[in-house]
Amino acid sequence: MQGFTIVDLVILIVYLGAVLLAGLHFAKKDMKGKEYFKGDGTVPWWVTSVSIFATLLSPISFLSLAGNSYAGTWIMWFAQLGMLLAIPLTIKFFLPIYSKLDIDTAYHYLELRFGSKGLRVLGAIMFIIYQVGRMSIIMYLPCMVLGNLTGISVNLLIVIMGVIAIIYSYTGGLKSVLWTDFIQGSVLLIGVTASLVFLIAHINGGFGAITEALTTGGKFLAADQPIFDINLLKDSVFLMIIGAGFNTMGSYVSSQDIVQRFTTTTDTKKLNKMMLTNGALSIFIATVFYLIGTGLYVFYQQNALPPAAAQDQIFASYIAFELPVGVTGLLLAAIYAASQSTLSTGLNSVAASWTLDIQARLTKKELSFEKQTKIGQYVSLIVGIFAIVVSIVLANGGIKSAYEWFNGFMGLVLGILIGTFILGAFTKVANTFGATLAFIASSAVMVGIKYFAPAGAVSIWSYSIISIAVSLVVGIPASMIWRKIKGDYSEPAPNTTIYQTKEHAA
Repeated sequence: MQGFTIVDLVILIVYLGAVLLAGLHFAKKDMKGKEYFKGDGTVPWWVTSVSIFATLLSPISFLSLAGNSYAGTWIMWFAQLGMLLAIPLTIKFFLPIYSKLDIDTAYHYLELRFGSKGLRVLGAIMFIIYQVGRMSIIMYLPCMVLGNLTGISVNLLIVIMGVIAIIYSYTGGLKSVLWTDFIQGSVLLIGVTASLVFLIAHINGGFGAITEALTTGGKFLAADQPIFDINLLKDSVFLMIIGAGFNTMGSYVSSQDIVQRFTTTTDTKKLNKMMLTNGALSIFIATVFYLIGTGLYVFYQQNALPPAAAQDQIFASYIAFELPVGVTGLLLAAIYAASQSTLSTGLNSVAASWTLDIQARLTKKELSFEKQTKIGQYVSLIVGIFAIVVSIVLANGGIKSAYEWFNGFMGLVLGILIGTFILGAFTKVANTFGATLAFIASSAVMVGIKYFAPAGAVSIWSYSIISIAVSLVVGIPASMIWRKIKGDYSEPAPNTTIYQTKEHAA
Protein backbone atom coordinates (compact mmCIF):
# COMPACT_ATOMS: atom_id res chain seq x y z
CA MET A 1 0.00 0.00 0.00
CA GLN A 2 2.22 2.78 -1.24
CA GLY A 3 -0.45 5.50 -1.59
CA PHE A 4 0.22 8.71 -3.51
CA THR A 5 3.99 9.10 -4.04
CA ILE A 6 6.30 11.89 -5.24
CA VAL A 7 6.46 10.13 -8.64
CA ASP A 8 2.65 10.28 -8.86
CA LEU A 9 2.71 13.98 -7.92
CA VAL A 10 5.20 14.71 -10.70
CA ILE A 11 3.02 12.82 -13.19
CA LEU A 12 -0.05 14.77 -12.00
CA ILE A 13 1.75 18.10 -12.56
CA VAL A 14 3.15 17.05 -15.97
CA TYR A 15 -0.26 15.78 -17.11
CA LEU A 16 -2.02 19.02 -16.14
CA GLY A 17 0.69 21.04 -17.87
CA ALA A 18 0.31 18.93 -21.01
CA VAL A 19 -3.48 19.44 -21.02
CA LEU A 20 -3.02 23.20 -20.70
CA LEU A 21 -0.50 23.25 -23.56
CA ALA A 22 -2.81 21.13 -25.72
CA GLY A 23 -5.68 23.52 -25.11
CA LEU A 24 -3.52 26.50 -26.05
CA HIS A 25 -2.15 24.66 -29.10
CA PHE A 26 -5.63 24.16 -30.54
CA ALA A 27 -6.67 27.73 -29.80
CA LYS A 28 -7.23 29.78 -32.91
CA LYS A 29 -6.08 33.37 -32.86
CA ASP A 30 -8.33 36.16 -34.10
CA MET A 31 -11.55 34.20 -33.59
CA LYS A 32 -14.60 36.12 -34.68
CA GLY A 33 -17.96 35.77 -33.01
CA LYS A 34 -19.54 32.40 -33.64
CA GLU A 35 -16.19 30.67 -34.22
CA TYR A 36 -15.59 31.12 -30.48
CA PHE A 37 -18.88 29.37 -29.67
CA LYS A 38 -19.28 26.92 -32.59
CA GLY A 39 -15.72 26.13 -33.68
CA ASP A 40 -14.22 26.77 -37.11
CA GLY A 41 -15.56 23.66 -38.86
CA THR A 42 -12.24 21.78 -38.78
CA VAL A 43 -12.91 19.54 -35.74
CA PRO A 44 -13.61 15.90 -36.85
CA TRP A 45 -16.94 14.34 -35.84
CA TRP A 46 -15.21 11.62 -33.79
CA VAL A 47 -13.48 14.26 -31.65
CA THR A 48 -16.83 15.92 -31.01
CA SER A 49 -18.39 12.54 -30.21
CA VAL A 50 -15.82 11.80 -27.49
CA SER A 51 -16.34 15.35 -26.24
CA ILE A 52 -20.09 14.68 -25.77
CA PHE A 53 -19.19 11.47 -23.93
CA ALA A 54 -16.72 13.33 -21.68
CA THR A 55 -19.28 16.07 -20.98
CA LEU A 56 -22.05 13.67 -19.98
CA LEU A 57 -19.70 11.49 -17.88
CA SER A 58 -18.88 13.90 -15.10
CA PRO A 59 -16.20 12.89 -12.57
CA ILE A 60 -19.03 12.61 -10.02
CA SER A 61 -20.35 9.72 -12.12
CA PHE A 62 -16.81 8.39 -12.44
CA LEU A 63 -16.56 8.09 -8.66
CA SER A 64 -20.13 7.04 -7.89
CA LEU A 65 -20.82 4.36 -10.52
CA ALA A 66 -18.20 1.96 -9.16
CA GLY A 67 -19.28 2.91 -5.62
CA ASN A 68 -22.91 1.98 -6.35
CA SER A 69 -21.90 -1.42 -7.68
CA TYR A 70 -19.44 -2.02 -4.82
CA ALA A 71 -21.91 -1.22 -2.05
CA GLY A 72 -25.12 -2.44 -3.69
CA THR A 73 -26.27 -3.93 -6.98
CA TRP A 74 -26.28 -3.12 -10.70
CA ILE A 75 -29.74 -1.52 -10.53
CA MET A 76 -28.42 1.93 -11.51
CA TRP A 77 -26.64 0.43 -14.52
CA PHE A 78 -30.02 0.07 -16.21
CA ALA A 79 -30.25 3.87 -16.37
CA GLN A 80 -27.56 3.74 -19.08
CA LEU A 81 -29.92 1.70 -21.26
CA GLY A 82 -32.09 4.81 -21.45
CA MET A 83 -29.72 5.86 -24.23
CA LEU A 84 -31.33 3.16 -26.39
CA LEU A 85 -34.46 5.34 -26.23
CA ALA A 86 -32.86 8.81 -26.13
CA ILE A 87 -30.47 8.43 -29.07
CA PRO A 88 -32.94 7.11 -31.70
CA LEU A 89 -35.55 9.75 -30.72
CA THR A 90 -32.97 12.55 -30.90
CA ILE A 91 -31.59 11.34 -34.23
CA LYS A 92 -35.03 10.87 -35.80
CA PHE A 93 -36.80 13.99 -34.59
CA PHE A 94 -34.50 16.72 -33.29
CA LEU A 95 -31.20 16.54 -35.19
CA PRO A 96 -32.91 17.09 -38.59
CA ILE A 97 -34.60 20.21 -37.15
CA TYR A 98 -31.38 21.58 -35.63
CA SER A 99 -29.43 20.82 -38.80
CA LYS A 100 -31.90 22.53 -41.16
CA LEU A 101 -32.28 25.57 -38.91
CA ASP A 102 -28.48 25.87 -38.35
CA ILE A 103 -29.18 27.08 -34.80
CA ASP A 104 -26.64 29.04 -32.77
CA THR A 105 -27.75 27.68 -29.37
CA ALA A 106 -30.35 25.28 -27.97
CA TYR A 107 -32.59 28.21 -27.01
CA HIS A 108 -32.30 29.77 -30.47
CA TYR A 109 -34.72 26.99 -31.45
CA LEU A 110 -37.34 28.30 -28.98
CA GLU A 111 -37.21 31.76 -30.57
CA LEU A 112 -37.48 30.34 -34.10
CA ARG A 113 -40.32 27.97 -33.21
CA PHE A 114 -42.43 30.27 -31.03
CA GLY A 115 -41.30 33.66 -32.34
CA SER A 116 -40.51 34.66 -28.78
CA LYS A 117 -37.33 36.31 -27.52
CA GLY A 118 -38.72 35.91 -24.00
CA LEU A 119 -38.80 32.10 -24.19
CA ARG A 120 -35.28 32.07 -25.59
CA VAL A 121 -34.03 34.24 -22.72
CA LEU A 122 -35.96 32.18 -20.15
CA GLY A 123 -34.48 28.92 -21.43
CA ALA A 124 -30.98 30.41 -21.36
CA ILE A 125 -31.39 31.68 -17.78
CA MET A 126 -32.56 28.24 -16.61
CA PHE A 127 -29.57 26.60 -18.28
CA ILE A 128 -27.05 29.11 -16.87
CA ILE A 129 -28.35 28.61 -13.30
CA TYR A 130 -28.14 24.85 -13.78
CA GLN A 131 -24.67 24.95 -15.31
CA VAL A 132 -23.08 27.32 -12.76
CA GLY A 133 -24.30 25.09 -9.93
CA ARG A 134 -23.12 21.96 -11.74
CA MET A 135 -19.66 23.43 -12.38
CA SER A 136 -19.21 24.32 -8.70
CA ILE A 137 -20.18 20.84 -7.54
CA ILE A 138 -18.03 19.15 -10.22
CA MET A 139 -15.02 21.12 -8.94
CA TYR A 140 -15.77 20.52 -5.28
CA LEU A 141 -16.39 16.76 -5.05
CA PRO A 142 -13.42 15.34 -7.03
CA CYS A 143 -11.07 17.83 -5.36
CA MET A 144 -12.29 16.66 -1.94
CA VAL A 145 -11.56 13.03 -2.92
CA LEU A 146 -8.15 13.84 -4.43
CA GLY A 147 -7.26 16.03 -1.45
CA ASN A 148 -8.04 13.22 0.98
CA LEU A 149 -5.90 10.75 -0.98
CA THR A 150 -2.93 13.00 -1.74
CA GLY A 151 -2.77 15.37 1.21
CA ILE A 152 -2.81 18.36 -1.18
CA SER A 153 -4.95 21.32 -0.05
CA VAL A 154 -8.49 21.03 -1.42
CA ASN A 155 -8.63 24.82 -1.92
CA LEU A 156 -5.40 24.72 -3.93
CA LEU A 157 -6.71 21.87 -6.11
CA ILE A 158 -9.94 23.79 -6.79
CA VAL A 159 -8.06 26.98 -7.75
CA ILE A 160 -5.62 25.15 -10.05
CA MET A 161 -8.46 23.27 -11.77
CA GLY A 162 -10.44 26.46 -12.27
CA VAL A 163 -7.53 28.56 -13.50
CA ILE A 164 -6.39 26.00 -16.12
CA ALA A 165 -9.95 25.55 -17.41
CA ILE A 166 -10.47 29.33 -17.59
CA ILE A 167 -7.21 29.84 -19.51
CA TYR A 168 -7.96 27.51 -22.44
CA SER A 169 -11.69 28.24 -22.44
CA TYR A 170 -10.96 32.00 -22.53
CA THR A 171 -8.24 31.84 -25.17
CA GLY A 172 -9.34 28.95 -27.38
CA GLY A 173 -13.13 28.89 -27.41
CA LEU A 174 -15.02 25.73 -28.37
CA LYS A 175 -12.26 24.29 -30.58
CA SER A 176 -9.83 24.08 -27.65
CA VAL A 177 -12.55 22.68 -25.40
CA LEU A 178 -13.43 19.93 -27.91
CA TRP A 179 -9.84 18.78 -28.41
CA THR A 180 -8.99 18.79 -24.69
CA ASP A 181 -12.24 16.91 -24.01
CA PHE A 182 -11.11 14.34 -26.57
CA ILE A 183 -7.74 13.90 -24.84
CA GLN A 184 -9.34 13.60 -21.38
CA GLY A 185 -12.03 11.21 -22.58
CA SER A 186 -9.49 8.98 -24.35
CA VAL A 187 -7.20 8.81 -21.29
CA LEU A 188 -10.19 7.94 -19.09
CA LEU A 189 -11.40 5.20 -21.44
CA ILE A 190 -7.97 3.58 -21.70
CA GLY A 191 -7.07 4.08 -18.04
CA VAL A 192 -10.33 2.76 -16.58
CA THR A 193 -10.37 -0.26 -18.90
CA ALA A 194 -6.74 -1.04 -17.94
CA SER A 195 -7.72 -0.73 -14.26
CA LEU A 196 -10.40 -3.39 -14.74
CA VAL A 197 -7.93 -5.75 -16.40
CA PHE A 198 -5.41 -5.17 -13.56
CA LEU A 199 -8.12 -5.74 -10.94
CA ILE A 200 -9.32 -9.01 -12.51
CA ALA A 201 -5.70 -10.24 -12.66
CA HIS A 202 -5.34 -9.69 -8.88
CA ILE A 203 -8.59 -11.34 -7.76
CA ASN A 204 -8.46 -14.96 -6.64
CA GLY A 205 -10.72 -16.65 -9.17
CA GLY A 206 -10.38 -13.82 -11.71
CA PHE A 207 -13.40 -12.88 -13.80
CA GLY A 208 -15.21 -16.03 -12.67
CA ALA A 209 -15.33 -14.69 -9.11
CA ILE A 210 -16.99 -11.50 -10.36
CA THR A 211 -19.62 -13.39 -12.38
CA GLU A 212 -20.30 -15.63 -9.37
CA ALA A 213 -20.95 -12.54 -7.22
CA LEU A 214 -23.34 -11.28 -9.90
CA THR A 215 -25.23 -14.54 -10.50
CA THR A 216 -25.35 -16.14 -7.05
CA GLY A 217 -24.24 -13.39 -4.68
CA GLY A 218 -27.15 -11.02 -5.38
CA LYS A 219 -24.90 -8.23 -6.71
CA PHE A 220 -26.72 -7.83 -10.02
CA LEU A 221 -30.33 -7.27 -8.92
CA ALA A 222 -31.75 -7.57 -5.41
CA ALA A 223 -34.64 -9.97 -4.93
CA ASP A 224 -37.05 -7.17 -4.00
CA GLN A 225 -36.29 -4.94 -7.01
CA PRO A 226 -39.31 -5.04 -9.38
CA ILE A 227 -38.74 -5.32 -13.12
CA PHE A 228 -42.09 -3.61 -13.82
CA ASP A 229 -44.71 -1.87 -11.69
CA ILE A 230 -48.13 -1.01 -13.07
CA ASN A 231 -47.91 2.22 -11.04
CA LEU A 232 -45.55 4.27 -13.20
CA LEU A 233 -44.80 6.62 -10.30
CA LYS A 234 -43.08 3.80 -8.38
CA ASP A 235 -39.51 2.57 -8.88
CA SER A 236 -38.91 -0.32 -11.26
CA VAL A 237 -36.26 -1.35 -13.79
CA PHE A 238 -38.66 -0.51 -16.64
CA LEU A 239 -39.37 2.99 -15.28
CA MET A 240 -35.66 3.61 -14.73
CA ILE A 241 -34.85 2.83 -18.38
CA ILE A 242 -37.71 4.97 -19.74
CA GLY A 243 -37.18 7.82 -17.26
CA ALA A 244 -33.42 7.87 -17.78
CA GLY A 245 -34.05 7.86 -21.52
CA PHE A 246 -36.11 11.05 -21.34
CA ASN A 247 -33.61 12.60 -18.89
CA THR A 248 -30.76 11.90 -21.33
CA MET A 249 -32.87 13.14 -24.23
CA GLY A 250 -33.35 16.33 -22.21
CA SER A 251 -29.57 16.79 -22.18
CA TYR A 252 -29.24 16.05 -25.90
CA VAL A 253 -32.09 18.36 -26.91
CA SER A 254 -32.21 21.24 -24.43
CA SER A 255 -28.85 21.51 -22.65
CA GLN A 256 -26.57 24.02 -24.37
CA ASP A 257 -23.33 22.22 -23.41
CA ILE A 258 -24.44 19.21 -25.53
CA VAL A 259 -26.41 21.03 -28.24
CA GLN A 260 -23.36 23.26 -28.74
CA ARG A 261 -21.55 20.20 -30.12
CA PHE A 262 -24.34 19.71 -32.66
CA THR A 263 -23.89 23.28 -33.92
CA THR A 264 -20.37 22.45 -35.12
CA THR A 265 -21.82 20.91 -38.30
CA THR A 266 -25.05 20.81 -40.31
CA ASP A 267 -24.17 17.41 -41.84
CA THR A 268 -26.82 15.03 -40.46
CA LYS A 269 -24.69 11.94 -41.23
CA LYS A 270 -21.90 13.32 -39.04
CA LEU A 271 -24.41 14.25 -36.33
CA ASN A 272 -25.83 10.72 -36.35
CA LYS A 273 -22.33 9.23 -36.10
CA MET A 274 -21.61 11.52 -33.12
CA MET A 275 -24.72 10.28 -31.32
CA LEU A 276 -24.23 6.57 -32.01
CA THR A 277 -20.54 6.64 -31.05
CA ASN A 278 -21.31 8.59 -27.89
CA GLY A 279 -23.98 6.06 -26.92
CA ALA A 280 -21.69 3.08 -27.50
CA LEU A 281 -18.88 4.69 -25.46
CA SER A 282 -21.23 5.62 -22.61
CA ILE A 283 -22.79 2.15 -22.24
CA PHE A 284 -19.35 0.52 -22.56
CA ILE A 285 -17.69 2.66 -19.88
CA ALA A 286 -20.68 2.35 -17.51
CA THR A 287 -20.43 -1.44 -17.82
CA VAL A 288 -16.68 -1.25 -17.09
CA PHE A 289 -17.34 0.89 -13.99
CA TYR A 290 -19.95 -1.54 -12.67
CA LEU A 291 -17.64 -4.51 -13.30
CA ILE A 292 -14.94 -2.62 -11.38
CA GLY A 293 -17.37 -2.01 -8.49
CA THR A 294 -18.31 -5.69 -8.25
CA GLY A 295 -14.65 -6.62 -8.71
CA LEU A 296 -13.70 -4.35 -5.80
CA TYR A 297 -16.40 -6.00 -3.66
CA VAL A 298 -14.79 -9.39 -4.35
CA PHE A 299 -11.22 -8.05 -4.02
CA TYR A 300 -11.83 -6.49 -0.61
CA GLN A 301 -13.44 -9.67 0.67
CA GLN A 302 -10.09 -11.26 -0.06
CA ASN A 303 -7.87 -8.33 1.05
CA ALA A 304 -7.79 -5.61 3.70
CA LEU A 305 -9.70 -2.40 2.99
CA PRO A 306 -7.55 0.66 2.19
CA PRO A 307 -7.72 3.96 4.09
CA ALA A 308 -10.48 6.39 3.01
CA ALA A 309 -12.61 3.50 1.80
CA ALA A 310 -15.96 5.30 1.77
CA GLN A 311 -18.39 4.09 -0.92
CA ASP A 312 -17.85 6.92 -3.40
CA GLN A 313 -14.10 6.88 -2.78
CA ILE A 314 -13.56 3.13 -3.06
CA PHE A 315 -12.33 3.19 -6.68
CA ALA A 316 -10.10 6.22 -6.09
CA SER A 317 -8.70 4.49 -2.97
CA TYR A 318 -7.98 1.36 -5.01
CA ILE A 319 -6.18 3.47 -7.60
CA ALA A 320 -4.08 5.16 -4.90
CA PHE A 321 -3.17 2.10 -2.86
CA GLU A 322 -3.18 -0.88 -5.24
CA LEU A 323 -2.09 0.27 -8.69
CA PRO A 324 1.64 0.59 -9.54
CA VAL A 325 3.46 3.85 -8.83
CA GLY A 326 3.08 6.17 -11.81
CA VAL A 327 -0.13 4.54 -12.99
CA THR A 328 -1.74 5.89 -9.80
CA GLY A 329 -0.64 9.42 -10.65
CA LEU A 330 -1.82 9.13 -14.25
CA LEU A 331 -5.31 7.87 -13.36
CA LEU A 332 -5.87 10.33 -10.50
CA ALA A 333 -4.67 13.07 -12.85
CA ALA A 334 -7.19 11.84 -15.42
CA ILE A 335 -10.04 12.03 -12.88
CA TYR A 336 -8.95 15.52 -11.87
CA ALA A 337 -8.44 16.70 -15.44
CA ALA A 338 -11.82 15.28 -16.44
CA SER A 339 -13.40 17.64 -13.90
CA GLN A 340 -11.39 20.44 -15.43
CA SER A 341 -12.59 19.42 -18.90
CA THR A 342 -16.24 19.41 -17.80
CA LEU A 343 -15.66 22.82 -16.24
CA SER A 344 -14.24 24.29 -19.46
CA THR A 345 -17.23 22.89 -21.38
CA GLY A 346 -19.55 24.58 -18.89
CA LEU A 347 -17.71 27.90 -19.16
CA ASN A 348 -17.87 27.99 -22.95
CA SER A 349 -21.53 26.93 -23.09
CA VAL A 350 -22.54 29.54 -20.49
CA ALA A 351 -20.55 32.19 -22.39
CA ALA A 352 -22.32 31.23 -25.64
CA SER A 353 -25.76 31.23 -24.05
CA TRP A 354 -25.28 34.54 -22.26
CA THR A 355 -23.84 36.28 -25.32
CA LEU A 356 -26.10 34.91 -28.07
CA ASP A 357 -29.31 34.20 -26.16
CA ILE A 358 -29.47 37.02 -23.63
CA GLN A 359 -27.18 39.93 -24.43
CA ALA A 360 -27.70 39.84 -28.19
CA ARG A 361 -31.50 39.62 -27.70
CA LEU A 362 -31.78 42.40 -25.15
CA THR A 363 -29.37 44.93 -26.65
CA LYS A 364 -30.77 47.39 -29.20
CA LYS A 365 -27.58 47.51 -31.29
CA GLU A 366 -26.48 44.44 -33.24
CA LEU A 367 -23.31 42.99 -31.74
CA SER A 368 -20.33 42.66 -34.07
CA PHE A 369 -18.54 39.31 -34.20
CA GLU A 370 -15.55 40.86 -32.41
CA LYS A 371 -17.85 42.19 -29.67
CA GLN A 372 -19.52 38.78 -29.28
CA THR A 373 -16.14 37.11 -28.83
CA LYS A 374 -14.99 39.65 -26.26
CA ILE A 375 -18.24 39.35 -24.27
CA GLY A 376 -17.94 35.54 -24.36
CA GLN A 377 -14.38 35.70 -23.03
CA TYR A 378 -15.33 38.07 -20.21
CA VAL A 379 -18.31 35.89 -19.25
CA SER A 380 -16.16 32.73 -19.15
CA LEU A 381 -13.65 34.55 -16.94
CA ILE A 382 -16.25 35.97 -14.51
CA VAL A 383 -18.29 32.77 -14.30
CA GLY A 384 -15.11 30.70 -13.84
CA ILE A 385 -14.00 32.84 -10.91
CA PHE A 386 -17.50 32.71 -9.40
CA ALA A 387 -17.59 28.88 -9.72
CA ILE A 388 -14.19 28.64 -7.99
CA VAL A 389 -15.45 30.77 -5.08
CA VAL A 390 -18.69 28.77 -4.71
CA SER A 391 -16.73 25.51 -4.88
CA ILE A 392 -14.35 26.64 -2.12
CA VAL A 393 -17.33 27.68 0.03
CA LEU A 394 -18.87 24.21 -0.50
CA ALA A 395 -15.57 22.55 0.44
CA ASN A 396 -15.12 24.56 3.64
CA GLY A 397 -18.63 25.37 4.86
CA GLY A 398 -21.16 23.41 6.80
CA ILE A 399 -23.81 23.92 4.11
CA LYS A 400 -24.45 20.33 3.12
CA SER A 401 -28.23 20.83 3.14
CA ALA A 402 -27.95 23.79 0.75
CA TYR A 403 -25.76 21.71 -1.55
CA GLU A 404 -28.29 18.85 -1.52
CA TRP A 405 -31.18 21.23 -2.16
CA PHE A 406 -29.44 22.87 -5.10
CA ASN A 407 -28.34 19.55 -6.54
CA GLY A 408 -31.95 18.41 -6.43
CA PHE A 409 -33.11 21.64 -8.04
CA MET A 410 -30.63 21.24 -10.89
CA GLY A 411 -32.11 17.84 -11.65
CA LEU A 412 -35.45 19.50 -12.34
CA VAL A 413 -34.23 22.14 -14.77
CA LEU A 414 -33.63 20.08 -17.90
CA GLY A 415 -36.72 17.99 -17.20
CA ILE A 416 -38.84 21.14 -17.30
CA LEU A 417 -37.09 22.48 -20.42
CA ILE A 418 -37.49 19.28 -22.45
CA GLY A 419 -41.28 19.57 -22.15
CA THR A 420 -41.17 22.95 -23.92
CA PHE A 421 -38.96 21.59 -26.71
CA ILE A 422 -41.23 18.57 -27.26
CA LEU A 423 -44.31 20.82 -27.25
CA GLY A 424 -42.71 22.92 -29.98
CA ALA A 425 -41.36 20.10 -32.14
CA PHE A 426 -44.27 17.64 -31.93
CA THR A 427 -47.24 20.02 -32.30
CA LYS A 428 -48.15 22.56 -34.95
CA VAL A 429 -50.74 24.29 -32.77
CA ALA A 430 -48.45 25.35 -29.89
CA ASN A 431 -47.76 29.08 -29.64
CA THR A 432 -45.98 31.49 -27.31
CA PHE A 433 -48.91 31.78 -24.89
CA GLY A 434 -49.38 28.01 -24.62
CA ALA A 435 -45.65 27.31 -24.29
CA THR A 436 -45.22 29.95 -21.57
CA LEU A 437 -48.23 28.68 -19.60
CA ALA A 438 -47.01 25.08 -20.00
CA PHE A 439 -43.55 26.09 -18.74
CA ILE A 440 -45.04 27.76 -15.65
CA ALA A 441 -47.39 24.83 -14.96
CA SER A 442 -44.64 22.24 -15.43
CA SER A 443 -42.30 24.18 -13.11
CA ALA A 444 -44.99 24.45 -10.41
CA VAL A 445 -45.90 20.75 -10.62
CA MET A 446 -42.28 19.57 -10.55
CA VAL A 447 -41.25 21.82 -7.64
CA GLY A 448 -44.34 20.62 -5.76
CA ILE A 449 -43.48 16.96 -6.37
CA LYS A 450 -39.79 17.40 -5.58
CA TYR A 451 -40.07 19.40 -2.37
CA PHE A 452 -43.58 18.88 -0.99
CA ALA A 453 -44.71 15.36 -1.93
CA PRO A 454 -44.15 12.61 0.71
CA ALA A 455 -40.71 10.99 0.46
CA GLY A 456 -40.73 8.09 -1.97
CA ALA A 457 -44.25 8.82 -3.25
CA VAL A 458 -42.99 9.67 -6.73
CA SER A 459 -39.90 8.06 -8.28
CA ILE A 460 -37.25 10.49 -9.49
CA TRP A 461 -37.22 8.49 -12.76
CA SER A 462 -40.74 9.69 -13.53
CA TYR A 463 -39.88 13.40 -13.27
CA SER A 464 -39.17 14.00 -16.97
CA ILE A 465 -42.20 11.94 -18.01
CA ILE A 466 -44.48 13.99 -15.73
CA SER A 467 -42.95 17.27 -16.91
CA ILE A 468 -43.47 16.37 -20.59
CA ALA A 469 -47.05 15.23 -19.91
CA VAL A 470 -47.90 18.47 -18.05
CA SER A 471 -46.34 20.57 -20.84
CA LEU A 472 -48.50 18.84 -23.48
CA VAL A 473 -51.72 18.69 -21.41
CA VAL A 474 -51.49 22.40 -20.54
CA GLY A 475 -49.71 23.76 -23.63
CA ILE A 476 -51.91 22.30 -26.40
CA PRO A 477 -55.35 23.40 -25.06
CA ALA A 478 -53.99 26.80 -23.96
CA SER A 479 -52.55 27.39 -27.45
CA MET A 480 -55.82 26.33 -29.11
CA ILE A 481 -57.91 28.63 -26.91
CA TRP A 482 -55.54 31.55 -27.49
CA ARG A 483 -55.61 30.98 -31.24
CA LYS A 484 -59.42 30.90 -31.17
CA ILE A 485 -59.63 34.14 -29.18
CA LYS A 486 -57.12 35.93 -31.40
CA GLY A 487 -58.29 34.40 -34.66
CA ASP A 488 -54.74 33.23 -35.24
CA TYR A 489 -54.36 30.47 -37.85
CA SER A 490 -50.67 30.96 -38.60
CA GLU A 491 -48.34 28.03 -39.22
CA PRO A 492 -45.05 27.47 -37.35
CA ALA A 493 -41.90 28.80 -38.99
CA PRO A 494 -40.37 26.45 -41.64
CA ASN A 495 -38.48 23.38 -40.35
CA THR A 496 -39.36 23.99 -36.68
CA THR A 497 -41.60 20.91 -36.26
CA ILE A 498 -41.12 17.23 -37.06
CA TYR A 499 -43.97 17.39 -39.59
CA GLN A 500 -42.28 20.07 -41.64
CA THR A 501 -38.95 18.25 -41.79
CA LYS A 502 -40.82 15.14 -42.97
CA GLU A 503 -42.57 17.16 -45.68
CA HIS A 504 -39.24 18.59 -46.88
CA ALA A 505 -37.62 15.15 -46.80
CA ALA A 506 -40.45 13.81 -48.96
